[in-house]
Amino acid sequence: MMRFNHVANRIDGRHFDTVAAMLTEKLGFVQLRRTERSAWFRQPGAYVDLQLSRSDTSHRDADKLRSQVSFLSETPRAALEDLAAWAQTRGLEASVGSYSEREFYLDAPEAFVDFVIEAMTPDLADYDAEGKQ
Repeated sequence: MMRFNHVANRIDGRHFDTVAAMLTEKLGFVQLRRTERSAWFRQPGAYVDLQLSRSDTSHRDADKLRSQVSFLSETPRAALEDLAAWAQTRGLEASVGSYSEREFYLDAPEAFVDFVIEAMTPDLADYDAEGKQ
């Protein structure tokens, strides 16, 4: 059987270092490995890694709101607004939107090619991790 290892998302190469810094400085990720075109990160306590891949794509996925790197937070909107403010101080346009009153997303359209960062309340992830119904 195969074991799940990581998820990869594309970042515009011009903003790669800023997004990498957001993960380490604001979200506590540790950089595990870096090559010329990619970097792998893990948040302590997590079991799946996030890979960021540099992209030269000049267009953005029109449906990228359906593809998220997701986090749990008791205050999801405030957490994402903090990230948006951090990004804006570094010259990166960022805004927060919502899917519902408990699910929010951060988009940095110049940087995120095919995803957004989602934050949702922990109760939305209250399911059996063993897959039992």
